[in-house]
Amino acid sequence: MDYAKIALEKHREWKGKLRIEPVCPLETKGDLSVAYTPGVAAPCMEINKDVNKSYEYTGRGNLVAVITDGTAVLGLGDIGPEAGMPVMEGKCALFKSFANINAFPLCIRSKDTDEIVRAIELIAGSFGGINLEDISAPRCFEIESRLRKSLDIPVFHDDQHGTAVVSAAGIINALRVVDKKAEDCKAVVNGAGAAGISCARLLLALGMKNIIVCDRNGAIVDGAQGLTEAKQSIASVTNPNHESGKLADVIRGADLFLGVSAPGVLTKEMVSTMAKDAIVFACANPTPEIFPDDAKAGGAKVIGTGRSDYPNQINNVLAFPGIFRGALDVRASDINEEMLIAAAYAIASVVKPEELGPDMVIPSPFNKETARAVAKAVAEAARKTGVARI
Repeated sequence: MDYAKIALEKHREWKGKLRIEPVCPLETKGDLSVAYTPGVAAPCMEINKDVNKSYEYTGRGNLVAVITDGTAVLGLGDIGPEAGMPVMEGKCALFKSFANINAFPLCIRSKDTDEIVRAIELIAGSFGGINLEDISAPRCFEIESRLRKSLDIPVFHDDQHGTAVVSAAGIINALRVVDKKAEDCKAVVNGAGAAGISCARLLLALGMKNIIVCDRNGAIVDGAQGLTEAKQSIASVTNPNHESGKLADVIRGADLFLGVSAPGVLTKEMVSTMAKDAIVFACANPTPEIFPDDAKAGGAKVIGTGRSDYPNQINNVLAFPGIFRGALDVRASDINEEMLIAAAYAIASVVKPEELGPDMVIPSPFNKETARAVAKAVAEAARKTGVARI
């Protein structure tokens, strides 16, 4: 099917993938007096006395802002905030469909980190959570970090943490399939942008000790010249053996390849140098680092991609709706690492033992059980770590 052609036709027909509808009756003078003036003054005054009452008297507690500056849109790059709007609308539609969360797209006409942070800080009182989307690295790291410190609502950059959570869930199950332990594995994460660095950090949290992160120049080594702050930060806690060289050099003997990088960078020959029963998650979209047939021919046992036409799709929709549902349900002030780890294990648990196999380590994106399982696990983790407020 020509999805590009169909998408253009449907988007022109839809004129937006969202709509706003009132939940209150507005048919009579009495209705108007309750929903608007003079009755509306009563909840206004209650909120004035205690701002937390905004969660009781408005829709804030189930409303997420999906925010971009349009600098890293769906592999298209810096196409501008207005051009990113169809993606943001789509993300909002997914929030509603998979977790019954109302979400609103906001596209900011600025690439200035200070301006973006301040803009979000100023509107945060209208929302229960902030989902950052398609903001280029390394600015995305600083924007998220600053907002998490200054706001008392969850801030989540899906390009970083959504990808990390879903890939981690797949790796949890893949390790069961190949009967290996995380702490005994050598992992190579190819791609040192927002997703790659977050993936590496979550793999560390899962117990992997020997992780090598590669950028386009090869393995990142602690203390190397020219590293960005984000790369130096991840280099300081990875690559314990200080391996250097290109991807082809450091992939030798690896039990896991996790790619969030570029098409075709991993070859069948490179896979053949990996450890027995290797795991290959090639998540570049729409063209992966290696296609599954070639990875299998190279000896990989479990293979995942970001595509829907192959088994084991690494799809962020398995993570972010449930993560926000759980965070909003307990009015969490943050989404912390413990909540992300809980989400990964929850996604993995949806695949039943009798279903588990090389072609089934990740549940289908349309499995409605996933969002419920993730929400429950995230809410429990929020309570345990003290960020839940109800």
